[in-house]
Amino acid sequence: MARKLGPKHRLCRQFGEKLCDSPKCPVVRRPYRPGQHGPKGKQRITEYGTQLREKQKAAGLYRILERQFRGYVLNAKKAKGDAGAFLIQSLEMRLDNVVYRLKFVRTRDTARQIVSHGHVMVNGKKVNIPSYQVKIGDTVSIKPKSLTRQMFVESSKALNIKDVPQWLEIVDQATLVGKVTSLPAAESLDQGFDTSLIIEFYSR
Repeated sequence: MARKLGPKHRLCRQFGEKLCDSPKCPVVRRPYRPGQHGPKGKQRITEYGTQLREKQKAAGLYRILERQFRGYVLNAKKAKGDAGAFLIQSLEMRLDNVVYRLKFVRTRDTARQIVSHGHVMVNGKKVNIPSYQVKIGDTVSIKPKSLTRQMFVESSKALNIKDVPQWLEIVDQATLVGKVTSLPAAESLDQGFDTSLIIEFYSR
């Protein structure tokens, strides 16, 4: 299974923005691009460069490689309606992202790992594909045998229902069971990237 490797905060430092889930992200203390002499003025970026940055931000945030991300964009362009909204929905409805949004784990990387290791079930059946697209009405849960692991014990105690987005619902906090109740609304998600620029980038 292909996955992003290398320094986790490389893109965060490159753009001077927090694009990860970690509270220890270096950009929290240094919200600017790296350089020997500290923060500098804004770079002059071309239209292509701006579009490329947005694409890199989105792919980095969801921890997706270029080939797979391109597939999401091309499918979004073929869909009826707003391609940008469809792209966001496809990314958000990935199983690893849903596990992360339900606050079963702290980061998307961890969510991807527990899915691929077989700790997650959809509608009572084990699914070990992080990119699996969940649907409205699907129930996502942690496998009962896995609930005794320290990670999930801590998650069930620390989980705050208010932190879970409106398109998801916690069915049982103690046993970490959640449900997809609707499609995510793009305007309610503060992603930090512009989907219209991403669509334009792949329309060249």
